This record gives sequence, C-alpha cells and structure tokens, in this order.
Amino acid sequence: MKHILLVEDDPLLIDIYSTKLKEAEFTVEVAEDGEEAVRKIEKGAPDLVLLDIVLPNFDGWQFLEMIRKDEKLKGLKVVVLSNLSQKEEVEKGLSLGASKYLIKAHYTPSQIVEEVKKELNV
Repeated sequence: MKHILLVEDDPLLIDIYSTKLKEAEFTVEVAEDGEEAVRKIEKGAPDLVLLDIVLPNFDGWQFLEMIRKDEKLKGLKVVVLSNLSQKEEVEKGLSLGASKYLIKAHYTPSQIVEEVKKELNV
C-alpha cells in the first residue's frame, strides 16, 4: 500500500482528501503545517507528499526548499495542491522540485486521486 503525506491545514479539505485517498487504498498521514510535515518525513519518508502552499508557521515554499537541499529526500515525489494559481507561483513550485502543480479549484477530489495514481504509477 502506498503511503501519502497530506500537508493541508483546512479541516474540511483534510477530511475530503483523506477519505478519497483511503478509498483508493492509500495509507494517509496528515500534517497541518510544514514543520509537522518535516517531523513526519524524518520518521519515514512517504511515497508521495501532497502539499498545500499556504500553511501556518512554515509554508509549502519553505518545505520544498528544505527537502530539496536534503540528499536523502531529493527524490521524494511532491505534488503541490494549492489555490495559488498565478503563472509565477506554478513556475516557482515546479522550479523548487514539485513534480506536479495542481490548482485545487480545477480538480475534483477524485481527479486529484487520479493524478496521485499517475505520479506513483499505480
């Protein structure tokens, strides 16, 4: 079973995405900010991180920059899932090492699960 770390601070979205991912037979762990996500990754890297950008304390940009500097985490798959939709923000996410940048408003939760499956080749 593939392990997904969902980094999201909105309780409603956590519930929706977690439910959809679990229905697709993924193991889901949740972190509500970047610091918590880093702590969870240090205990054991997931197969994929689904990352929001706008987070309290330690945002998604900081998280991406930090993990890309860590030799052990360079290959970690990160899919940004954000409402930040400006071209510059999408380009920044991809240049910081996200393998995909999904804009929340453009995808249903089921479509997001399909994108995760594509990233993981499942």
